[in-house]
Amino acid sequence: MLRAVMMFFPAVLGAYVVGSIFATQTILGELQAMAMPITLRDRLNASWHDLLGLTTSYLPLMFIAFLVAMPVAVGLSRYLPRARVVLYGLAGAVAILALHLIMKAVLGLNGIAAVREPEGLALQCLAGWFGGYLFYVFTGRAHR
Repeated sequence: MLRAVMMFFPAVLGAYVVGSIFATQTILGELQAMAMPITLRDRLNASWHDLLGLTTSYLPLMFIAFLVAMPVAVGLSRYLPRARVVLYGLAGAVAILALHLIMKAVLGLNGIAAVREPEGLALQCLAGWFGGYLFYVFTGRAHR
């Protein structure tokens, strides 16, 4: 149990890093599509800036979303042990989807600009799936 709790944090952090980078690159891609020149250095600097800057907003929100989703996935995996990887990945993806849908419904805005388009939202869900997959990997021995 303690191992699962300790492995929760790197899973959320992994989802956050991937989600932050996806969000930055999505916005930069939109700017580039409007004929704005974006260099590799611009991409790296913007990614680093957003990675640090979103730690006070997006990271805690992801933490809360995972705090709700992962225990549900763990509970379901007791009944479907062979589906752990699917359940954990799906829980991460759904957690991030729910996070963005709730923010839109409650605040009337997108908390992350990259999710204005379906592709950006899908990438954020993919980051959530990655976090769920990391949780699966990190907690693997605890369930064998």
